[in-house]
Amino acid sequence: MGMFERDTEIYRNRDALREDYQPAKLVGRDEELERYKTALQPVINGEQPNNIFLYGKTGVGKTAGTRFLLDHLIEDAAQYDDIELTVKILNCDGLSSSYQIATRLVNKFRADSNQISTTGYPRATVYDMLWSELDACGGTIIIVLDEVDHIEDDSILYQLPRARANGNLTEAKIGIIGISNDFSFRDDLSPKVKSSLCEEELQFPAYDANELIEILSQRAEVAFHEGVIDDGVVELCAAYGAKDAGDARQSLDLLMKAGDLARDHDTDTITDNLVRDAREELERGRIREGISGLTQHGHLVLYALLTLEQQGKTPVRSRDVRPRYTSFAEQVGADPLVPRRMRDHLGELSMLGIISAVERNEGRRGGTYREYSLDMDTQMILTALEETVAQVGIHESVAQMVDQETTLSEYT
Repeated sequence: MGMFERDTEIYRNRDALREDYQPAKLVGRDEELERYKTALQPVINGEQPNNIFLYGKTGVGKTAGTRFLLDHLIEDAAQYDDIELTVKILNCDGLSSSYQIATRLVNKFRADSNQISTTGYPRATVYDMLWSELDACGGTIIIVLDEVDHIEDDSILYQLPRARANGNLTEAKIGIIGISNDFSFRDDLSPKVKSSLCEEELQFPAYDANELIEILSQRAEVAFHEGVIDDGVVELCAAYGAKDAGDARQSLDLLMKAGDLARDHDTDTITDNLVRDAREELERGRIREGISGLTQHGHLVLYALLTLEQQGKTPVRSRDVRPRYTSFAEQVGADPLVPRRMRDHLGELSMLGIISAVERNEGRRGGTYREYSLDMDTQMILTALEETVAQVGIHESVAQMVDQETTLSEYT
């Protein structure tokens, strides 16, 4: 018998719970996919593609829906002799400039032996290379820019949609699909970019519990052997997912973690208790990972919000977080950030799922604003912020949560 043996008791196909698994049918997004399909219809008609801007929180099916529809679009377009369709998908995570995006796109159209360096060219030269590659490809080209909100200058978002109108392209008809997790990204675009990029806007809302049950049931049927999942397990994972901002990805991760724990414990069923254990383990890991990637000011903003939460003052507006944050920054000898930069940190914490942000609209007089509150276990966050608490000091609101006998010396 070898050191490694195959597990056969729990999983039939564990990969069915992974983010990149593409089911034959996407469930829970019928209305959104129908609108998306309508926006893509000009491609099949042989017309100039629409530019589409797609937004919604993480884990609500934006990327999965895009890949699902584009796979079908490529397949259906192949039936028409007068349509030559090319689709290129670029994830913009880690790419902050139009120059970086343009060089990556040039290389997507080139052979491996003919790639260009991602530095060292004037931007105009890189754009000229891009137009040449697009025209050489010809036909209809759809470029998907996933996580487009990482781009800090919007030159490429203006140039690409208007390349044909500006005379840079003669052979290729291109359409851009921009996908963003950041609701405010669209509002920060310049008016000329907004009018070009956002011809069609589609919002993917958070999944509700019933939609998550539908998704989890579909995947579980493929992933697990029959009889492995106790009654109520799928519903519990869906309930947690609905609470966690309607994120299907987190619900699937939770179900997979519960399956892994069942396998590790050498048990033949996944129970509610295993789901609860899995949730605690995942949440601890998410908090640790999310907080470790924050700057000092991100830690201070989070500590300020945590103390306000403990005092029962949340949900709270950023302007009400600021005095506490400013006080903490001064206590550690750091210059407080301007309000906008402080709000950026709140936005980052929200995207990480550590805090929640709810948009409020009080009409013409009160305007639109966001209110923030913690979205994860307070004790876990406080533990992860141990170093920050040590620097700032123990705020009175969390004094009872700190184990005075064993950890006070660490904080003072």
